[in-house]
Amino acid sequence: QVQLVESGGGLVQAGDSLRLSCAASGGPFSSVAMGWFRQAPGKEREFVAGITWSRNTYYSDSVKGRFTISRDNAKNTVFLQMSSLKPDDTAVYYCAQDRVTFRSVLVPAGFGSWGQGTQVTVSS
Repeated sequence: QVQLVESGGGLVQAGDSLRLSCAASGGPFSSVAMGWFRQAPGKEREFVAGITWSRNTYYSDSVKGRFTISRDNAKNTVFLQMSSLKPDDTAVYYCAQDRVTFRSVLVPAGFGSWGQGTQVTVSS
C-alpha cells in the first residue's frame, strides 16, 4: 500500500554533489521514520541514513559529514543531499519507510516498504 518513488540519481564525477528525493504515498508519512539504503554490485544492501518522525538523524560512518537526510512532511518527501561523492558511493539507492509509527530510535530492520531504487554512479 505504501509507495515510494525515488528520483535524482545519475552519473557524476568524484567530488560532485547530488540530491536524491523520495516521494511517499499511501501511508502515515509524518509519523514514521524514513531512510536511505544502498546496494553496490555484488554487495549486501547497507544502511546509509535515516530520520525519525521527530527528525532525529542517523548516518553510517562511511557517509557521515558528507550526506544529509531531511524531510518535508508537507510534501511527503524525504531527501538525501550527497556531497563530496566518491566512487565508493556508486550504488543503487533505495528509499524506505518504517512500519511502526512514532519510533524514538531508528530501527533499520523495521523498514518494510521500499522504493524501486535510483542509480548513483560516481566516476573517478
